[in-house]
Amino acid sequence: MLTKRIIPCLDIKDGRTVKGVNFVQLRDAGDPVELAKIYSDEGADELVFLDITATVDKRKTLAELVTKVAKAINIPFTVGGGISTVEDVKVLLGAGADKISINSAAVKNPGVIDEMAAEFGSQCIVVAIDTRDVDGTDYVHTHGGRKPTLLQTQAWAKEVADRGAGEILLTSMDHDGTKGGFANEITAEISSMLSIPVIASGGAGKMHHFEEVFSHGKADAALAASIFHFKEIPVPELKSYLVEQGVSIRI
Repeated sequence: MLTKRIIPCLDIKDGRTVKGVNFVQLRDAGDPVELAKIYSDEGADELVFLDITATVDKRKTLAELVTKVAKAINIPFTVGGGISTVEDVKVLLGAGADKISINSAAVKNPGVIDEMAAEFGSQCIVVAIDTRDVDGTDYVHTHGGRKPTLLQTQAWAKEVADRGAGEILLTSMDHDGTKGGFANEITAEISSMLSIPVIASGGAGKMHHFEEVFSHGKADAALAASIFHFKEIPVPELKSYLVEQGVSIRI
């Protein structure tokens, strides 16, 4: 059985880590380099760094900050935000990222997934999908959750996997920041449908939410932000709890 992964997420705005609820009401959560080092030292399996306004502001992810974070940690590191070309990926991998995450650019031009996977290998291409339930149907949203699309989430997940994505970062906008638990139903549906790993994001509030998303949601990894940033659930305690629950996890 593959071990499950715990992934803290640094949402970056203007060089600072921020966290909100349902993608709005952002508040400061600290220095990204300091937080990254803490998570690496505490035994997080990976780290995700998302420049959440890069696409909206039509600018590129802060490569300089990526380099500082990469130097401070010794765990795999995924970077996203404003990435739209093969050249963007080259810059970020050169700055120290292990994987990159694309969302809005992939929706706008799905062929870019094929290009990036061919150039760099599927293992470093993560497609982020921000999903929201609209009248009982799950739809993809882009531009930091601001723009709804007509793409149904499940169909889009299958397409990105077919195009060469190595992993999907699935964020439920309905659950984001609510601390009421992950969106286990759609996570399980997509995980069962695809052969690539699915990272569940949005809704973590209690330790048992992680156990549930691994067992019921069939997620390969679980990502969270505020509960780690504000010291509500330390990573080592969470991992010990999951081991007690019989979850295969790296300590």
